[in-house]
Amino acid sequence: MNSIPLSSLAPTANRGRSPWVGLVLTRVLLAAAFLALWSVAAARMPSFVLPGPVKVWHALVALTQTPSFAHDVGMTSYRVATGFVLAALVGTPLGLALGSSRALARVFEPLLAVMNTVSSAIWAVFAIIWFGISNATTIFVVFMTAMPLILTNVWQGSRNVDKQWIDLARSLRFSRTRILFRIHLPSILPYFFSGARLAFGFGWRVSLVAETLGSSDGIGYRLRQAADLVQTDQVFAWTLLLVALMLALEGGILKPLERHLFRWKPL
Repeated sequence: MNSIPLSSLAPTANRGRSPWVGLVLTRVLLAAAFLALWSVAAARMPSFVLPGPVKVWHALVALTQTPSFAHDVGMTSYRVATGFVLAALVGTPLGLALGSSRALARVFEPLLAVMNTVSSAIWAVFAIIWFGISNATTIFVVFMTAMPLILTNVWQGSRNVDKQWIDLARSLRFSRTRILFRIHLPSILPYFFSGARLAFGFGWRVSLVAETLGSSDGIGYRLRQAADLVQTDQVFAWTLLLVALMLALEGGILKPLERHLFRWKPL
């Protein structure tokens, strides 16, 4: 039996690793370049205008040691999660209904366009008028921002369902409800996750607007406090914390869940 040289196996063994190594190195270099540019710019400006990375890091460490830190992060996470879940529970069935019925789509399409046009700041003003300074204000703003995005993506996914599957189901005398849940729902899952990830990111951002205007705690409220007191290092620290939370939830929950559900799809 002829032996196979180990050198011929090395490229195959490393083939799956090299793209990940390159991606990690690229991101590390980008982060290093960003920090370097930030440090150079901060050295040329007053600290109350642009604090440096070291000062912001010290401010972030100090914030984590305050008694209200865990409460503020927890309240913002709770409001965003509640608004997002409500948006998914409402937007998914509505998107399925519009995708499976052209009559409903013609009726509600103008309303959906209006909802996508209205700014989150306007929803925040309405929420303050209706709910006052309460959790419902932020939850409502997150819901009104995320729900149209999820609805639109699910609707577009329902419209792209293979008509042959629907015809086959009808020939087998499936009910409308069974067609909805056995054909439409599995087909729109990729569209749902695309819209959900987009809606989740928007939800985090608009929660700051809502908490700034209509809340007495949370990350947005603390950001407004720090800005009012010209504590720019704390403003940057809260912002970096919010970005870190978004990236952790995106990379730790949404992306792995999406990969698990669609592991059958070819890459």
